[in-house]
Amino acid sequence: MSARPNAAVTAPSAVTAADSADACCTGPLAVLGRDVTVPLVTGGEVTYAALDYAASAPALQRVWDDVAAYAPYYGSVHRGAGYLSQLSTDLFEQSRVTVAEFLDCREDDQVVFTRSTTDSLNLLAQVVPADCQVFVFETEHHASLLPWRDAQVTYLNAPRTPAQAVETLERALADRDPHGPALVCVTGASNVTGELWPVRELAAAAHAHGARIVLDAAQLAPHHPVSVRELDVDWVAFSGHKLYAPFGSGVLAGRADWLRAAEPYLAGGGASRTVARRADGGVDVEWHTTAARHEAGSPNVIGVYSIASACKALTEAGFDTLVARERHLIDTVRAGLAEVPEVRVLSLFGDDAPRVGVISFVVDGWNSSHFAAALSAEYGIGVRDGLFCAHPLVRTLLGSDAQDPGECGAPEPAAPGERSLNAIRVSFGAGTPDEHVERFVGAVKELVRDGAQWKYRTEDGRCVPDRG
Repeated sequence: MSARPNAAVTAPSAVTAADSADACCTGPLAVLGRDVTVPLVTGGEVTYAALDYAASAPALQRVWDDVAAYAPYYGSVHRGAGYLSQLSTDLFEQSRVTVAEFLDCREDDQVVFTRSTTDSLNLLAQVVPADCQVFVFETEHHASLLPWRDAQVTYLNAPRTPAQAVETLERALADRDPHGPALVCVTGASNVTGELWPVRELAAAAHAHGARIVLDAAQLAPHHPVSVRELDVDWVAFSGHKLYAPFGSGVLAGRADWLRAAEPYLAGGGASRTVARRADGGVDVEWHTTAARHEAGSPNVIGVYSIASACKALTEAGFDTLVARERHLIDTVRAGLAEVPEVRVLSLFGDDAPRVGVISFVVDGWNSSHFAAALSAEYGIGVRDGLFCAHPLVRTLLGSDAQDPGECGAPEPAAPGERSLNAIRVSFGAGTPDEHVERFVGAVKELVRDGAQWKYRTEDGRCVPDRG
């Protein structure tokens, strides 16, 4: 950006890099909603404990301030002659540079802005070569598991160790027939167990067998640094709404050749360079070869800028500090849950596996939806229950057959106290105060020991307090 637009956009921001760094060293990063109070069904109010970061993380205050500072200067991007349009275009394209730096992309990689991780992986699914074979573990989030509808897909069984994951992939790639283009899709951190996957080793295995690899970093990027170069992945996808920037944008970043060779993900303005009528009455189109090829339509400038702001905020806070503090929160939760014999924490790789702040568990004698409802209604704690858009994985971890009935929420006729094929997930991150996880641990112990203080019923597939 030029000096003048940059000054106009950033001067009103209330948070500087120094402020952000100082804040992270003494406690959680400031997020919106940190002082919101919610009513308890038993009476009174309490500060809301948002422990569902794996679904959507609250906006960083820094991000909100940056967006608010820019909002008066909002304008359409690309080709606009007006000052605000030019300023917004500079901001949009500089955000692309910021994201590339955050991901440590290669010089010739492209950064494509999308709506979400799901959108990013569906875009990639549309650009793979026609004869490409896709390999994906059954442990993946549905965003990684389901987009490959036009490809030959091999679903790999859940590994029980990182080494087994690499061995399983190597065997599958070596045995593929025909031995043509191949793509591996793998998560960096599980949205169910929080466990870190051996991405670098999986990438090496993929490349050794002539395959490419895309990293689903939706749960990794908010918690750990992600380097495209060091991990040696071909593409990475993530969402703004999990990266403390919930304004409707996502990212697909990586190698440009498949992106350039494919038809645009969406056809329309912005993706096209020239459009001309032919003598026979048809239309000839020349599509862009840059990231714009897959960004048809008016882009979500505020969403894109919010992602760039979050990338800067996390980088300036320092991932070493953020990871260390999150490890303390993880240890607090895991130690607390370990003291409750009725609680079983779900895991693929075992207790010693490195992980991010995502922990799923079940409680003997409790319907998971009932337990989550009681945490919310009686303690002001927001967690998630269900199968977490990873149905095959959760069913595997629960030891159920793939054909067993089960769905998110509290499916009929499951009632409080009955077993259901779902689990409870607590998740947290850079904005989580110690008190929230301490309250959660105390609430789990109290609910298991004393039971719920209120009666609950199933309504529209959800377990809710019975106020009748």
